[in-house]
Amino acid sequence: MPDAVVTQAHDAGSRPAAANPLRSGLTTGRISDACNIVFFGASGDLFKRMLLPAIWELHRGGILPAQTGIIGFARTAFDDAGFRDYCHEQLTAFSTSGPPDDELWKTLAERISYITADFTDPAHFTQLKDLLDARDKKSSKGGNRLFYLATPPPVFPQIIRQLQTAKLDPHSNKKGWTRVVIEKPFGTDLASARALQREVEQVFDESRVYRIDHYLGKEPVQDIMALRFANTIFEPVWNRNYVDSVQITAAETLGVEERGGYYDGAGALRDMIQNHVMNLLALVAMEPPSSNDADAIRTEKYKVFAAIRQPKLEDVAQIAVRGQYGKGTVDGKPAKEYREEDDVRPDSNTETFAAVKFEIENWRWASVPFYLRSGKRLARKRSEIAVTFKSVPHRLYGESTDAIEPNVLVLKIQPDEGISMRFEAKVPGSKQHIRSVFMDFNYGTGFRIESPPAYERLIGDAMRGDQTLFTRWDAVERAWELVTPILETWLAERDSSFPNYLPGGQGPATADKLFSGWRPL
Repeated sequence: MPDAVVTQAHDAGSRPAAANPLRSGLTTGRISDACNIVFFGASGDLFKRMLLPAIWELHRGGILPAQTGIIGFARTAFDDAGFRDYCHEQLTAFSTSGPPDDELWKTLAERISYITADFTDPAHFTQLKDLLDARDKKSSKGGNRLFYLATPPPVFPQIIRQLQTAKLDPHSNKKGWTRVVIEKPFGTDLASARALQREVEQVFDESRVYRIDHYLGKEPVQDIMALRFANTIFEPVWNRNYVDSVQITAAETLGVEERGGYYDGAGALRDMIQNHVMNLLALVAMEPPSSNDADAIRTEKYKVFAAIRQPKLEDVAQIAVRGQYGKGTVDGKPAKEYREEDDVRPDSNTETFAAVKFEIENWRWASVPFYLRSGKRLARKRSEIAVTFKSVPHRLYGESTDAIEPNVLVLKIQPDEGISMRFEAKVPGSKQHIRSVFMDFNYGTGFRIESPPAYERLIGDAMRGDQTLFTRWDAVERAWELVTPILETWLAERDSSFPNYLPGGQGPATADKLFSGWRPL
């Protein structure tokens, strides 16, 4: 079977993309509604590296409606022409498709504007309203507005209040729709998340709020439901009768780089586990939704969180471990320990590695442990979900010296995108030797198309009004409830072992006490 996959990829590579049978009959997605997109924080890192390239790719692909306008709103001083030049420079640096084509760029640049603004000054929001009103008058499809909050989280409530004061809220817009996209983190703990939600719901009802988690925009993540619910071979064994454990990994080789100031107030539990990794858990464990409607899917995801056993403070030591990377060598070069990174406290107690064990108390998953881990400065960059099935109940094949490994289904998210299955096979010959072999599917070689960046999909969905890949408030709140006992325990207790793992390794040794079956990175 693996050979067949390789042959398929080779054949696909020797033919024009249109001849690929896996892409036969596909149609290009279209965004139905033109709108004006306001990027708050448009001079920041997220905008130039991720959001602007996503807008450009939507424009390049003919998916961005012709009357869609882009408005930057930030403290850095630009006029319209200066901001357009800035955008062109950033696309040249960060676009995956290379420097912008001049003629195509002109058709987007003429729709880009900028307001030099202070988020606390009502006059600048009045200026924004005047600009949006003027654009609406020129457009036959005016009135639709998408506000994207790409700012530091403390600014979120300020912007939302100012939008209401300037009558830029949904109730004041009589011509079209108004939506808001809020970047993670949605709060820094349970109390702050609830406080932010109170601010949001005074201005935007839930149907207009798009809490973004870019992991949900990754193509392999979207395919989790397709794998489960479009194939009859998996769903019958997707339960406690056949599954031994599930482990979800989000590992990075990098340290905190230039994010020391932010990261030292966050840590791996807040930065990755509470949002990205738990969203993956929900997709793996959810029940089949009644339809592909956004709320039907998000309701099933919430039910997973609701069924997870609420950790108690006294249980934290048994269900969670943490680590912090020390000094070492990465790719033959000296690497700083975490406490030596820029903007990190020299006595920091912040974890750069976290691993948690959750149990879901429902009929499908009772007694099946879900192991979640995320860390920096680890051996490999890898995000994946590994579903390990139970061992065979009785040995029929294999010599006594052969280890018969359990079947493992691996959903590979990054950097490789695909699906791998480990199963046992007999070695050719007269002896009954058994060895593990693998079936692999790779999205790039299979479909001969590069998966679009996550933000490209998510911005398009927000414009379409599709909330499927965005997180609903009840799930956000429940995720914070689940990690709060761990967070409170770690904040209250200093870990005297820090730093407790070397760069380029598997993480702290204590993680093996939580779970001895971690897949090697």
